Amino acid sequence: MTRTVLTTEHAPSPPAPLSQGIRKGPVLQVSGQLPYDPGTGEIAGTTVAEQTTRALSNVTAVLEAGGGSSGDVVMLRVYLTDPAHLAEMNAAYAAAVGEPYPARTTVYTPLPPGVLVEVDALAVLDD
Repeated sequence: MTRTVLTTEHAPSPPAPLSQGIRKGPVLQVSGQLPYDPGTGEIAGTTVAEQTTRALSNVTAVLEAGGGSSGDVVMLRVYLTDPAHLAEMNAAYAAAVGEPYPARTTVYTPLPPGVLVEVDALAVLDD
């Protein structure tokens, strides 16, 4: 199986030595997407809801670059800086992702200054 590096201008360029995503066969892994606007390079919003929506949009852009969609996602991982943000993130997440929800893990961790959320995804595509 060929390993394909995914790149799209519809998601921000990675700020570290990593790929936006990788596809090998039907498996597509999207690297952690921060809430940066790909057009401006700036953090999109100051609230967890705004940043969650942008991070998920970036995930979707990488999925589409690999021939997938949000319907192919089997697992999302959400990284938050503060447990107090969980309810607000859940509301924005539910609106953006919709049912049936993929499996999910939420982790609390430090992120770059001003960033409140990061999201990565694992998708399995029908070949």
